[in-house]
Amino acid sequence: MSARPIRFFHRGRIVEVGAVSPTRTVLQWLREDQRATGTKEGCAEGDCGACTVLVGELDERGGLRLESVNACIRFLPTLDGKALFTVEDLPASPGHRLHPAQQAMVECHGSQCGFCTPGFVMSLAGCYERHQASGTRPTRQQLADELSGNLCRCTGYRPILDAGERMFDSPTARLPLAAATDALRALGGEPLDHAGPSATVAGRSDHFHAPRTLAQLAALRVAKPQARLVAGATDVGLWVNKQHRDLGDMIYLGDVAELRRIEVDGALLRIGAAASLEDAWSALAQRWPSLTEAWLRFASPPIRHAGTLGGNVANGSPIGDSAPVLIALDALLVLRQGDVVRRLPLTDFYVDYMVNRLQAGEFLQAIEVPLATQADAFRAYKISKRFDSDISSVFGAFRLALDGERVRDVRLAFGGMAATVRRAAQAEAALRDQPWTEATVESAAAALANDFTPLTDLRAGAAYRARVAGNLLRRFWLETRVRAPLPAAALSVWARDNA
Repeated sequence: MSARPIRFFHRGRIVEVGAVSPTRTVLQWLREDQRATGTKEGCAEGDCGACTVLVGELDERGGLRLESVNACIRFLPTLDGKALFTVEDLPASPGHRLHPAQQAMVECHGSQCGFCTPGFVMSLAGCYERHQASGTRPTRQQLADELSGNLCRCTGYRPILDAGERMFDSPTARLPLAAATDALRALGGEPLDHAGPSATVAGRSDHFHAPRTLAQLAALRVAKPQARLVAGATDVGLWVNKQHRDLGDMIYLGDVAELRRIEVDGALLRIGAAASLEDAWSALAQRWPSLTEAWLRFASPPIRHAGTLGGNVANGSPIGDSAPVLIALDALLVLRQGDVVRRLPLTDFYVDYMVNRLQAGEFLQAIEVPLATQADAFRAYKISKRFDSDISSVFGAFRLALDGERVRDVRLAFGGMAATVRRAAQAEAALRDQPWTEATVESAAAALANDFTPLTDLRAGAAYRARVAGNLLRRFWLETRVRAPLPAAALSVWARDNA
C-alpha cells in the first residue's frame, strides 16, 4: 500500500486531504479547517448527536447508501472513498429557502437555543432520504427511534416529532446523490496508507492502514501485531477525545468487504466482524424477533451505523449488550492469524475484565450463530436508567428448550453481573431436567447468588443488580410458562395502550 491523500466527496467535488493526524476527527476538520461550523460539538463522545452528519458509501450494487454518524468520534481517514454531507449541504425545497426538515422545524417551533438543531435536522434528513427513495412515510414511533441519538435540553421532543411528520408534506428536495455516486465510482479501490504529520517523531508510528482484502489484513496484522485495530471508533474515539491517548499505528477494518458481509451458510448465520451493529442486529432480529427491542435500544442509530458487532464482542465490556445474546445463542468466533483459522465458543473467549484469548497477530474475522438451535423460547431484556441510548445496568439473554413441561436445555447469559459477560451455570443446573414451574424458577433465582457477586458502581448497586437478575428470570417464566403465558406488553412498564 502506497501513501496517498485521503479522498472523499464533499460539497459537490472530490477533496484531497494531505498529512493530518489519523485521529483528527471529521468534526475538527469541518469546523477548524473548513470553517463549516453548522455541525456542532456538544459532548465529543457520540452521545448528544449535535455533530450528526450523513456519510454515503457505495453498496454492492453500486448505489449510494447513506448513514447518520457522529462526526465527533469519526476519524477523518475513515471517510476515504466515501461522501460527506453536512447541514450546509441540504438543498432547499421549491418555494422555500430551507430543506423540508429545516422548514418543518421552523413551522413546528422545534428549536429554542438551536444548538442541537443541526444534528436533529441531519437525522431527519437521513430519514427523509430513505423514505423518499422507498416511497414510504415513517410512523411517529419510527421517527422517535430515528432521533434516539439526538439530545434536546430545552425544546422538548413533541414539536421535533411534529416536524418529522410535517417535512414529508413539503415539495420534495433530495440530496445530490447521483453526483456523489458518480464521483466515488471514479475514485477506484486503491487502499489507503496514510501517514500523519508526527509519523517521523521518534518513538511514534503515526500511520493509518486501510487494507481492502482479507488477505491484506491478515498479512498486515501478522506484520504489525501491536497496531490498534479500529472499525467504527465508537469506543476508541473516546480514548482520543477524553483521555488524549495516542493510538499510534492503526489498522482500519471498515474497507475490508469480506469482514462486512452477513450471510447464511447452511445452518449458520455468519456475521462479518466489521458488519455494522445496525446490520448485524437487524439480521439477528429477523430470525429472532424477540430481539427487536434490544436492537432498537442498543445505543443510537449513529452509533449503530458506525460501530461493529465484532468490535463490541472483541472489546469485551462486561456491560456490552451483544455478548449475552450471542452466548445464549451458542455463537462461535472465527479467529484468524495469517492463514490459520480457528473457532472458539464465545462463552470461552473472555478470561477476565477486558481480557480475551486473542493471540498476537490474530483478529476476529466473523461470528457464527447456529440457526438450527432448538428452543421453545428466546428473550433478551435490557435494564438501564434511560430507555433509549443508554448503557445497561443489567442485561439478560435467556434461551429455553422444553420436553413437554420439563426443561431439556437452558442458557442464561448475563451482562453487568461480573467482570465478564457469562452464563449463570448454577441457575442453569437448577432448571435443567426440572419442570418449568414457578417453584423451579424460584430455586434458579436463588442459585444466581452462587453464580454472581455483582459490583456497585455509578449505574447500579450490587443488591439492585442481584434482585433485577432474579426478576428478569421470573419475567422470562411469566412470558413462557406452559399455561397462560403473559404477553410481553403485560410485563413492560413502557407498553402503551393505543386503543
